Amino acid sequence: MFYELFDYINAVFNPPGFDVFRFITFRAAAAAITALLISWFVGPRIIAFLRKRQIGESAKLEAPETHLIKAGTPTMGGLIVLTSIVVPVLLWGQLSNTYVWLILLATTMLGGVGFVDDYLKVVRKFPKGLIGEYKIVGQVVVGLIVGGVLYFSPQFEGYNSVTTVPFFKNLVLDFSFFYIPMIIFVITATSNAVNLTDGLDGLAIGTISIAFIAIAIISYASGRVDFSNYLNIIYLPGSGELTVFSAAVLGAGLGFLWYNAYPAQVFMGDTGSLALGGALGVLMVMIKKELLLPILGGIFFAETVSVLIQKAYFKYTKRKYGQGKRVFRMAPIHHHFELLGWPEPKIVTRFYIVAIILAILSLATFKVR
Repeated sequence: MFYELFDYINAVFNPPGFDVFRFITFRAAAAAITALLISWFVGPRIIAFLRKRQIGESAKLEAPETHLIKAGTPTMGGLIVLTSIVVPVLLWGQLSNTYVWLILLATTMLGGVGFVDDYLKVVRKFPKGLIGEYKIVGQVVVGLIVGGVLYFSPQFEGYNSVTTVPFFKNLVLDFSFFYIPMIIFVITATSNAVNLTDGLDGLAIGTISIAFIAIAIISYASGRVDFSNYLNIIYLPGSGELTVFSAAVLGAGLGFLWYNAYPAQVFMGDTGSLALGGALGVLMVMIKKELLLPILGGIFFAETVSVLIQKAYFKYTKRKYGQGKRVFRMAPIHHHFELLGWPEPKIVTRFYIVAIILAILSLATFKVR
């Protein structure tokens, strides 16, 4: 909105200083600041509303006993995150850009799926919320929309089904007819992985914000001919606008962390975790870096793998020995560290450190090839 307005003013009146609004770096910084201020403004109001309506988290039986004291903490705080992302992107993003609308559509749709899940669990008191199959249907629909646009739109012709392979300088992988199924898998996997990670105060929102710093840098480089040529990555015209979205996620994440840090005043719920996880997957697909996800999203990858290992080993040992055994004291793995006696803030801080290291390694892969 502001981009089009100031671009028009600059073209017609050419006032001094207005040219700065054309620069992605300036608008990304503005989006981050705007998102932070919006989260600080709407945060207390949404938290007060949720508390007044007694929309609070139920006691989780699958979490350590220390989490029982968190019962009643307002949830569905993902509304704060979504508001703080969508509004700045609409204000500072280039609204004629396909990437911008696609990422906004995917994020809000997955946020809607999460909202329905939270509503059924917290308001309607359905123990399991939205049936798992219905949740997957929502994620698949988003994947079909994103995949269909990226694969069939003439705008992306020439690189619609290819992706960059990390650590290899001149190697790209063409998914061909499997491109759309791959996108569906990535979006479903990342949205569920971030959802699994959202089990400690500040854990999911902090680690996802760190990942989006790296994504902002990659998006900016991918949208510039000079940078993409220098790094020998696929040049994606218009993808630089995703930097504005990534910056908005960072600002919204920091703003939400203000209320979600230990001890949390509000939880994201599926409204926020599914939206942010899906946005992570969609962005990595759009900038052709989906194969980098196990590194950049290493925290979420480890959380998911820990659950899969735990379930598989328990079923195997139960079938073979008649009694199920566990690899971890509890999964996802952050609960394992809790049961080892690590204080919650220490676990979160150490996960932040690992997430920063993984983000640096992800950026280093562009030169280590």
